[in-house]
Amino acid sequence: MNIADSDTCRALYIDLLKKSISDTIYGVEPNAENSNVIEYVSGFVRHYIDGRAITMLPRCRLDHLQACVAQIVTEGIPGDLIETGVWRGGATILMRALLKAYGDRERTVWVADSFEGLPEPDANLFPKEAAVYHGPTVQRVYKKMAATLEEVRENFNSYGLLDKQVHFLKGWFKDTLPTASISQLALMRLDGDYYESTMDSLSNLYDKLSIGGIVIIDDYGEDLWTNCRQAVDQFREKRAIKDPMISVDSKCVWWRRTADVPRA
Repeated sequence: MNIADSDTCRALYIDLLKKSISDTIYGVEPNAENSNVIEYVSGFVRHYIDGRAITMLPRCRLDHLQACVAQIVTEGIPGDLIETGVWRGGATILMRALLKAYGDRERTVWVADSFEGLPEPDANLFPKEAAVYHGPTVQRVYKKMAATLEEVRENFNSYGLLDKQVHFLKGWFKDTLPTASISQLALMRLDGDYYESTMDSLSNLYDKLSIGGIVIIDDYGEDLWTNCRQAVDQFREKRAIKDPMISVDSKCVWWRRTADVPRA
């Protein structure tokens, strides 16, 4: 097999994987840019909560994640990959598949989640988050976005990707991230939904991110139900981070670390 054939096979494999984890082989995903909230939520519940998809990321975010992993591998940016807040594990499964497709046998994919659903926000500090958390949509319809560790492990296993390059961190981020045996990161994808989960992830992981490493914030543009943007802006200001944030879509942003910043 020549190089061109190998590249084609890799592209076909990754494209099929993205369609599989998002359950879009035979249909389409809900339009995340749909301004009709009722219509979008209905489609969201049908496709994700009650459906077969194992990631809630729209295709543009999966494509962007693929491009980021390809970049750090081909450029040799040192470090592991992590997602904080994984739901059913789809994005981390894609990370592991990409490492395998590129022949990377050294990096670890860290899969960090409570595996019990969303944490309860502090109602005094974050009343908007608390109100949504205790509402019927999150509690009964979205089922607190919970997926068990056993379910996620089985999803990895189903794709033949449950191996020694996958490590699980079970628990609340404030408890697991400070003591996690992560020495260096090349990519950190933060999908903790709320202020405290986002701040816990940034505070405990950013100093381990290599120069040239990539940060992805899934919920930065979600202002109706979360204070995620506030956490990111405060962290960047406190640490004097000047690297420009770039939009993936209207909700998700990313930046690339270009310089050391003073520790808090």
